[in-house]
Amino acid sequence: METSITIRGNIVDVLAGRIFAARLEIKNGRIARIVPEEGSSEAPENRFILPGLIDSHVHIESSMLIPSEFARAAVVHGTVGSVSDPHELANVLGIDGVRFMVENGRKSPFKFAFGAPSCVPATGFETSGAVLDAADVEALLDMPEIKYLSEMMNFPGVLQQDEAVMRKLALARRRGKPVDGHAPGLRGEDARRYAQAGISTDHECFSLEEALEKIGYGMKILIREGSAAKNFDELLPLLSHHPDMVMFCSDDLHPDNLLEGHIDRLVRRALVLGYDLFDVLRAATLNPIRHYGLDAGLLQEGDPADLIIVDDLDRFTVLETYIDGRLVAKDGRSLLEPVAEQPVNIFEARPVTEQALALPAQTETIRVIRALDGQLITEATTARARIEGGLAISDPERDILKLMVLQRYRQAPPSLAFIQGFGLRTGALASTIAHDSHNIIVVGANDADMARAVNLLVEHQGGVSVVHGERADVLPLPYGGLMSADGAQALAAAYQRLDAAAKGLGSPLTAPFMTLSFMALLVIPALKLSDKGLFDGTTFSFVPLFVS
Repeated sequence: METSITIRGNIVDVLAGRIFAARLEIKNGRIARIVPEEGSSEAPENRFILPGLIDSHVHIESSMLIPSEFARAAVVHGTVGSVSDPHELANVLGIDGVRFMVENGRKSPFKFAFGAPSCVPATGFETSGAVLDAADVEALLDMPEIKYLSEMMNFPGVLQQDEAVMRKLALARRRGKPVDGHAPGLRGEDARRYAQAGISTDHECFSLEEALEKIGYGMKILIREGSAAKNFDELLPLLSHHPDMVMFCSDDLHPDNLLEGHIDRLVRRALVLGYDLFDVLRAATLNPIRHYGLDAGLLQEGDPADLIIVDDLDRFTVLETYIDGRLVAKDGRSLLEPVAEQPVNIFEARPVTEQALALPAQTETIRVIRALDGQLITEATTARARIEGGLAISDPERDILKLMVLQRYRQAPPSLAFIQGFGLRTGALASTIAHDSHNIIVVGANDADMARAVNLLVEHQGGVSVVHGERADVLPLPYGGLMSADGAQALAAAYQRLDAAAKGLGSPLTAPFMTLSFMALLVIPALKLSDKGLFDGTTFSFVPLFVS
């Protein structure tokens, strides 16, 4: 059945760089005609029509929402599509995890562009629930929903021309699909060689100088503002000098933050700071659509009618969002319906005892991970251990807390270390969101609370928990221990409750659980903990916890 609608307003044409009053005639989900209406009283001044916004790099799993629920929340903020790396669920369930994300995404009109995860597991120094080899990657790249090869975190493998790594890059290249990068701090000749291997983007730049250097090697830079990792302020000046080489992304965004804003928030901030309107909008629309070959419209005749209406170009309040000519959000309310799904998961961990966390002291000095607020990187330091009864234990007075990673895919002993920066005076926090292998990770001021926090997650087969003596709270995440099918509002309320409890225990971190989730991410320096031991991300090798 033929459908048609007409929308009037001020067209913001990001290709031509002009604004003009017009009416859009939309038929069967596409823009049939754009009819200028200069001087017409029927084109209201407070309605600006723009292309829908694109998140150029996101792990939907970090929103704790399955894709269809992520879409329901994102469209409220004018997002019509995302470039989504499903490697979180892939680390749990392998190729079946990617297929779950794709299949659930198909049930929404949202323009999901999924990637084929390139590094599952992220390294050989941790245990994931699955392995994606080159044959698996090839099968994924042949799917129409798979638009690119996801972030190549194994930059040492690229530089050393590892056979398996190079084969995956070649598979993407032969299909004309771009390859995302992930090379924090990589500079000079190594950065040049990494880009030359076909890596086309990076979202991990620490500094403006690093970003400029990588642009010089032909890489596009993704400006990121997530719940934990943020480089927006540092990298935004790129818009003035290299606007065609910049895109906006969230990377990892918790549900409460997603309710507050998405890519629209980055657009708004850039405009307030005085950056050129069209440079800003192209970073949020044109650049990712062109780079990834997305089937999303740019307000041109014949395009899919993917558009948003905002009140003005300063406040940038999204009034309406359309995907393929369908109104999917209006006045801050999503019009998309929930999608019913069955949970998918792998969880073999068993309850732990307090004694399982006992750590005999080998020397008086320990290596300590130092967590940094708002950063994925950590610092590495040493400290005198607090030793009682021959055991090294948490020392809340000095903010040196025990950290544990417990494998959840098969029975194995826990891995232990110490960390600063979480500030817990008492209690413990635990999560099965632990990038990238998503084993159980827990930090605490004492072993008893740590064991109880872990056992809550075992009981619920995944989620996040906070424990303080007899007080305990848990947010179950039945989809891979990462996601829920509950709506964003309900999930955000539950998450905020746990977040407040964590901060009530003394944590000064902006997002304690998000920061905790990155303490097992080995590909980000400097010191992290996997289920196999303490890992130095600068040398890509294990190091002993106790120092002679």
